[in-house]
Amino acid sequence: MSDLTRTYQTRIFSEIEEPCSEYADLMGYAERCLFADLASGKKINDLKSSYLIRFGLTARQFNAVRVNLEGKISSIQKRNRLLIARKKETIKALETKIKKLKSKKIIHQKKRRLARLQGGLKKLEEAISSGKVSLCFGCKKLFHSQFNLAANRYASHEEWKLDWQQNRKSEIFILGSKDETAGNQSATATINTDGSFNIRIRMPDALAQKFGKYLILPNIRFAYGHEALTEALLDAKIRKDLFLLRDPSYSKHGRAITFRLKKDAKGWLLFASTELKPPAWITKKELGVIGVDINADHLAVLETDRFGNPLQALTIPLPIHGKTKHQIRAIIGDASAKVIQLCFTTKKPLVLENLDFQKKKSSLREEKNSYARMLSSFAYQNILTHLKAKGASKGIQVQTVNPAFSSLIGRVKFAKRYGLSIHHAAALSIGRRFLGVSERMPQGRKEIPDGKGGHVTLDLPVRNRSKHVWHQWGQLNRRLQAALTAHFRTGITRSSSPPRTAPVMATPSDLTSEIPVRESLAQLLC
Repeated sequence: MSDLTRTYQTRIFSEIEEPCSEYADLMGYAERCLFADLASGKKINDLKSSYLIRFGLTARQFNAVRVNLEGKISSIQKRNRLLIARKKETIKALETKIKKLKSKKIIHQKKRRLARLQGGLKKLEEAISSGKVSLCFGCKKLFHSQFNLAANRYASHEEWKLDWQQNRKSEIFILGSKDETAGNQSATATINTDGSFNIRIRMPDALAQKFGKYLILPNIRFAYGHEALTEALLDAKIRKDLFLLRDPSYSKHGRAITFRLKKDAKGWLLFASTELKPPAWITKKELGVIGVDINADHLAVLETDRFGNPLQALTIPLPIHGKTKHQIRAIIGDASAKVIQLCFTTKKPLVLENLDFQKKKSSLREEKNSYARMLSSFAYQNILTHLKAKGASKGIQVQTVNPAFSSLIGRVKFAKRYGLSIHHAAALSIGRRFLGVSERMPQGRKEIPDGKGGHVTLDLPVRNRSKHVWHQWGQLNRRLQAALTAHFRTGITRSSSPPRTAPVMATPSDLTSEIPVRESLAQLLC
């Protein structure tokens, strides 16, 4: 699914309970049988013809069952690979922690946890190597509730079973394609004179005699996205007309519209997914960039000019620790909107680190500090998704760069020079990396901020032209970590330098200390 794919939903108020429930029950049963056949080693191409006859499906409906099942299997396999990497990192951190412990009681408990993790890792690796997938159709939580009926408010197992069966026939997936009529031949939408949609759903052949060949959903409106779906339907009509005229440009038109019906406590919901038309990019690298350093509790945003000099800094709080997933989504959405609005106003692309926080989360599992707790609930991927999606919809280019040493470069080269926090300095370094400006290390002794209002002083490594510039930064990184450890171990958290407040930046002429890289003569003389 691309960054331009959007899903919209609306509630259906017409009476469709019986046909939709039986349609969902038939499709669910076909999906479970298909999963069992695939697990036994049968090939999907050998099953299609027999399934069309056995379940009374059209070829397109069988494809919907297949695509839906393959998506679930692929999702589980990807998650298993992620869990393997996560467990390996956790095991490594735990083994290191055990070596440092002295209390036999604590060591015993940690070793028990280590054994559980290693057992779980072995099972996951066996599942990956064998290609087997464990999949619960319905709801795993609901399935396990049968083993404790009273705690889950069931009077009997029969009552639970009824609930379980209802849950298994609560969803219909209708696959679309850009080369089909109205983007979906199994659920064809037409536009009424008042702008609403009539959606004609093709019933399976097994149910056609009871409910008719088609189920009509009249006067459908979407509170959000109705215009986008209307545009997709019109584009599909253009494709059809050009195809009939034998115009080869027809292939540039048409968008798939995939529908999903889902039953909840109030009735049936209709979801429609389609891909938006790519907008024209309004951002230009030649104007500068907006660099963003993503942290556990805030976004550090910094605007640069085309030479990589900072223009303004902005801190957007992310108070997501202890919040529910819906609250986190809302907070991230608001913060992302502010960043994209800044890009939209300045016409500058957005630059982020291409960073995976999962390893950091796993390694900090055994640490006892507030940052580790914040990072455990940190929705880094959610932030990336919001920024990319909102940026694409407004014509904002969202670019990612290699994160190697970006925080270190910002801390050493730019924090003191421009009066920036270490996070805004990192954002500046991220933006400059995309612009391709120099990352050479300064020479001589340097006061490096410790992140808590103080600093440490180090002799920087001598430049070696035969080595990549990151080689010197790697050397400095090792020395700096040792220096900061000794610095904080002595209890020195403040230097003689006054603590810095949040940066207030206006123009390059307001910036103090060393001369910024590649400033124009006019800026230096103003």
